[in-house]
Amino acid sequence: MTGYAALRAGFRWDIPARCNLAEEVCDRWNAGEPRLALIEVLGDGMLELSGYHELAHRSRKLANLFLSMGIGRGDRIGVLLPQRQETLLTHLAAWRIGAISVPLFTLFGEEALAYRLADCGAVALVTDGTGAAKISVIRDRLPALRHVLDIDGGADLHRLIEPASDRHVCVATGPDDPALIIYTSGTTGSPKGALHGHRVLRGHLPGVEMPQEFFPQPGDCFWTPADWAWIGGLLDVLLPSLFHGVPVVALRMPKFDPEYALRLMAERGVRNAFLPPTALRMLRQVPNPARFGAQLRSIGSGGESLGVEMLEWGRGAFGLTINEFYGQTECNLTIASCAGLFPVKPGAIGKPVPGHEVAILGPDGAVLPRGVEGTIAIRAPDPVMFLGYWNKPEATAAKFHGDWLLTGDQAVMDEEDYVTFVGRDDDVITSAGYRIGPGEIEDFLQSHPAVAAVAVIGLPDALRTERVCAVIVPKPGIEAGEALARDIQRSVATRLAGHLYPRQVEFVQALPQTTTGKIMRGELRRRFAASAS
Repeated sequence: MTGYAALRAGFRWDIPARCNLAEEVCDRWNAGEPRLALIEVLGDGMLELSGYHELAHRSRKLANLFLSMGIGRGDRIGVLLPQRQETLLTHLAAWRIGAISVPLFTLFGEEALAYRLADCGAVALVTDGTGAAKISVIRDRLPALRHVLDIDGGADLHRLIEPASDRHVCVATGPDDPALIIYTSGTTGSPKGALHGHRVLRGHLPGVEMPQEFFPQPGDCFWTPADWAWIGGLLDVLLPSLFHGVPVVALRMPKFDPEYALRLMAERGVRNAFLPPTALRMLRQVPNPARFGAQLRSIGSGGESLGVEMLEWGRGAFGLTINEFYGQTECNLTIASCAGLFPVKPGAIGKPVPGHEVAILGPDGAVLPRGVEGTIAIRAPDPVMFLGYWNKPEATAAKFHGDWLLTGDQAVMDEEDYVTFVGRDDDVITSAGYRIGPGEIEDFLQSHPAVAAVAVIGLPDALRTERVCAVIVPKPGIEAGEALARDIQRSVATRLAGHLYPRQVEFVQALPQTTTGKIMRGELRRRFAASAS
C-alpha cells in the first residue's frame, strides 16, 4: 500500500503469544549465516565487530552465570554502562532468564544511583570501574544488591562467564511479562520507574520505520549519540536495528563533538541516525558539513520542535528532510513525520504513527475538535505503552483518564492530522534532549547545609532549549555569592548527575508562593528569563 491514509487503515499489529526480547533481537538471526550486529568504536579508534552468533553465545553464558548466582525470573538487574557490547549482553542475559533489566545513565552520581537501585530492589549490577567506584560509596544503603560485576576488574564479568555453559533456552515469556524498567522524571518527588513488557519493541517498530524513511533498506547502518540508558538510544535505535538485522555503531562519546560525529558517520558508513535537536544545533555550527562525506539516508529527531530553519539546513547539509518524532518513556514513538509519505510541515511534530490512536483531550477528558489546544493522549491498549510505574499504582492511575494515557503535553491537531506541539502542562524541563524533573534536584538540594528552600526551573537557552536554574533561599547567616553557587553546581554534578546540574543559580530572600503554599514557578521563570538569554 502507498500513502499515509492507506497505511493507517491497513495496519495490524503482529504481537506473538510467546514474546521474548532476547529472541526478538538476537536469536532470530543466530540460526542463519554470520551477520554483523555491532560496530564498536574503541577509544584508540580501533573497531570491535560483533555478530549475532557471538552475542547469542556470550549472552547465554552470562544468563547461566546469573542463574548460578541465584538470580531468576522477576529479579532486577542494573546496567550501568555506556554504548558497548557488554551493555547489550547484560540486557540479553537478563531477558533470557525472565529477569528485568534496569538501564542506568553513566553520568548519574551516587545519590541518583542509590535511589534507583533501592527503588527497584536490584539484586545485581553490571558496570565498569568508574561505576563500581560510585557503587562502593553507597553499597551499605542497598541491602538487596547482592552482586556487582565489574567488566574492568574486581568481580570481573569476563573471567566469571568464561567457564559458564553456553547452552540455555530462553524462558517462555509473553507480551505483557515485565522486561525493562526505565526511570523517568516528573515535576514532583522522586523519579518513577516505567515498567515495560516484552511487547514494547514490537510497539516501537512502526515509530522507528516511519521517521527513518521505511527502515530498513539495503545497506542501512544506524547510530545515535543518545545513551542506551535512555529509551531514545535503547528502543529508538539499538533494539529495532537488531530486530531488523541492521548493524549499529556503538561509541562511548563522553561529550558530543560535532566534527568527530560527522567524520564517524562517514567512516563507518552510517546511513540512519537519531540526532537530538541539541546535537543538530551543534552540527549546524560546523562549516560545510558535506565535506566529511557522510552519506545519510535518514535522520530522525525528537524531544523538541526543530522549526523551519533547521529543516532547511538539514536539506542543504545532508540532502534529506529531518523527520521529527514524539513520545515519552511511558508511551514512545506515537507521532512522527515521514517526508516519503507526506509533506513535513514546519512547526508540526508529525502525524499519528500507524497502529496508535492519538487524540487531543480537554480538561474533562473529552476529545476536542480539530484546531483546539489540549492534552496529547494515546488510547489503551497499545503495545508500546508501559505496564505501569514500578510499585506506584496511584501514580499509574493518575497517568490515565479512562482508556486514554495522558502525556501532559499540550498540542493542536489539524484537519490533516498534523500535530503541533505547544508545551508542557507541568514543570518538566527539556534540556539538551533530556527531560528533567525539578523534584529530584530540589529534593537533593534541600539536604545542602546552606539551603533553606529551593525551586528548580527551566529558562530559555539558545543551544539546549532550556537550561536548569536553581533558585535558592540561603539559610540565615550564609553568604550568597559565586562561591556558594559553584559549590551547589559541583555538588549536583558529582553526587546526583552531570546532566542535572544547574547552569544558573539565583539567590532570593523568599520563594513566591500561592495561598496554599505552592511555589509559583511561572513567576520565577518570568523574573529570571531575561538573565538566561
